[in-house]
Amino acid sequence: MGRVSGKVAIVTGSGTGIGKAIAQVLAREGARVAVTDIDQRQGEQTAQEIQKEGGEARFWKLDVSREKEVEQVFRDIAQTFGKIDILVNNAGVTGVDKPTHEVTEAEWDAVFDVDVKGVFFCTKHAVPYMKQNGKGSIVNLSSIYGLVGSPELAPYHAAKGAVTLMTRKDAVTYGKDNIRVNSVHPGTIMTPLVEELGSRMEGGLPAYEKMMAARHPIGHTGKPEDVAYGVLYLASDESSFTTGAQLAIDGGYTAQ
Repeated sequence: MGRVSGKVAIVTGSGTGIGKAIAQVLAREGARVAVTDIDQRQGEQTAQEIQKEGGEARFWKLDVSREKEVEQVFRDIAQTFGKIDILVNNAGVTGVDKPTHEVTEAEWDAVFDVDVKGVFFCTKHAVPYMKQNGKGSIVNLSSIYGLVGSPELAPYHAAKGAVTLMTRKDAVTYGKDNIRVNSVHPGTIMTPLVEELGSRMEGGLPAYEKMMAARHPIGHTGKPEDVAYGVLYLASDESSFTTGAQLAIDGGYTAQ
């Protein structure tokens, strides 16, 4: 217990799924958590669940694709909690599943606005607060598709590839400020969204899980908590010599 005690963490897109698990784990380990999400109902529910467990959390409605909104929300978080130590750039969308030559400009922009510009805006407005602290940790949620290719989700691949390289660049830039920047690359994680999509397959969710499990050498899919504990390590001082790293939490998918 207490691996991030005394720290203030912002987790974007933490109303559900991986982001929610990250917010809960950070709170259990002593952080004061700013839960942010575009969905107010889900975000408030996450904050309330953390509070019921005895943790400290508050919710802020946030669309990470809007810079002025990010700037204002981060200012309010810093004023409320006194500082910002940890930023987890989790908010993201998968977008359309089309080959590149069929994707429209609007479909492309819809993914990049959240997955790339969102990471940029949040990092931009968190770094000054971390510089004031003399240290900080930024964890960017990329994907296995930020490391390897596949036949699906062209804009998502490009966006997550951008996040992977942004992470390494920012790690080099802000190392002198003792601000660490790392990326996490989940494989198939059984979030509510993934379960809902899988249930549409022929054979339903069990068939989907079986198919996806076979693609991961470990033989099963992951849980949101699997990713959350990886993020916890990178957010904590335990990883004080780790920056610019790419942590694949993917059951061996990218080892193939």
